Amino acid sequence: MKVKAKGANAERELLRMFWEAGFACARVAGSGCVPKPSCDLLAGNDLTKLAIECKTSIKTKKYIEKEQMADFMLFSKKFGLTPLVAVKFNRQGWWFIHPEKLEKTEKSLAISLEDIKRNGCSFKEMIDLS
Repeated sequence: MKVKAKGANAERELLRMFWEAGFACARVAGSGCVPKPSCDLLAGNDLTKLAIECKTSIKTKKYIEKEQMADFMLFSKKFGLTPLVAVKFNRQGWWFIHPEKLEKTEKSLAISLEDIKRNGCSFKEMIDLS
């Protein structure tokens, strides 16, 4: 499966999960392809409004470009949304973390499965908090 198709399928999966959990959720068409800041999903209920950047990884660590995350944070701030990075590690389900908790490396930002379990929350935990 091509990388873009895998990412789009993962976004659609998370979109369905939000709807099933009682949230409204929309996928942002063209995110990552347009030259302006954006996000992958918008999700919310009467209490919580989220901008979500989705990532998948077959490895136990995912790297994210600093510029992409800075654009995502700008987009979230302008909309007044809480920014969250959602990562689906292979066979581990969806995990969420605030972008400021990502590990800073010399060239990028990173999140490991171990760190997201320690400093983030699972989909169920995130829904229960909202």
